[in-house]
Amino acid sequence: MKVSTTRLRASLFPVLQCAIAAGLAWWVANDLLHHPNPFFAPMAAVISLGLSIGARLRRSMELVAGVAVGIGVGDLLISQIGSGAWQIMLVVALAMATAIFVDGGPIIPMQAATSAVLVATLIPPDVGGGPDRMIDALIGGMVGVLVVAFVPSHPVLRARQSAAGILGTAAEVLQMVADGLIANDPEPIVAALRKARGTQAQIDGLRAQIVGGQEVSLVSPMYWRSRPRLERLSAAADPIDNAMRNIRVLARRSLTLVQDDEILDPRLVDEIERLAHAVDVLRRMALADPGQQPDRAEAARVLRSVAAAAKPEMVKGAGISATVVFAQIRSLIVDLLQVAGLSRISAIATLPPTVPHPAYPPEL
Repeated sequence: MKVSTTRLRASLFPVLQCAIAAGLAWWVANDLLHHPNPFFAPMAAVISLGLSIGARLRRSMELVAGVAVGIGVGDLLISQIGSGAWQIMLVVALAMATAIFVDGGPIIPMQAATSAVLVATLIPPDVGGGPDRMIDALIGGMVGVLVVAFVPSHPVLRARQSAAGILGTAAEVLQMVADGLIANDPEPIVAALRKARGTQAQIDGLRAQIVGGQEVSLVSPMYWRSRPRLERLSAAADPIDNAMRNIRVLARRSLTLVQDDEILDPRLVDEIERLAHAVDVLRRMALADPGQQPDRAEAARVLRSVAAAAKPEMVKGAGISATVVFAQIRSLIVDLLQVAGLSRISAIATLPPTVPHPAYPPEL
């Protein structure tokens, strides 16, 4: 029940947007333009919004194109051949084939098929003209865009909460790995690896929320000033994804290290714990409002201190698993410094060199 309530609370605003858009689209088509039974107006408005906040503008255009194809094919054929089982099969096949010819995306063919079925069954050509229905679909799509512009969700809030959630999980996983290494116990590391593997859906959600936020900031004058923050979040998405992948490798190799009872320098475990703390600073940075601490400079400072200790002496004479864990720590530091705003080259330059002539000389 608690999970369901949380899920519903998170979706209340998109539900409100869909409800407003549906009612407004019907009012425009029915009350202002006096179209009979303007079914496609509220339907187009709801589908163009959906319950997610990403790619609505493209979805609206695809929807209008799909409805237009479906209505056009349906009206043309059903008015000539009547309605029935084989007529529906023919209309759906032709509508989908036409839509696929026009565009290779998944929305247009499915919407064309749905519209063609409606024309062939519930709303035959004699109930409202084809042009009116195409106009209704256009009205619905436009109303959906207007609702995004003037009843917008915050374009940054959900994305930064998602980023903070992923980083929070990363910090927990690193601490669990460190606990397993200290106790020479594989169980915490197995649990950490399981937890890390469950973050991919969150990362995909973060990317969708960034796209949706960019769309809101494009069409809504209320949030034009949020674009720089969205650009920073967008730049951090790939490094966050890469960081979680490196954490998974680190956890797998740490598990092998414990199972093989490989000798481990305690400084390596300390480095993992310090990295867990640094990731938590990044998590708090993602949630902080502009002007609040910790900011990107503070997060980068903490990560630089972790980077400075990642010296090859930690794994001198160590086995392969400890060496891989050390390499993953360094890769992870580079990813996280990019989340804090550094370029990849600058992030690499924070690390102590492991060879006499590194490609990117270290910072002084």
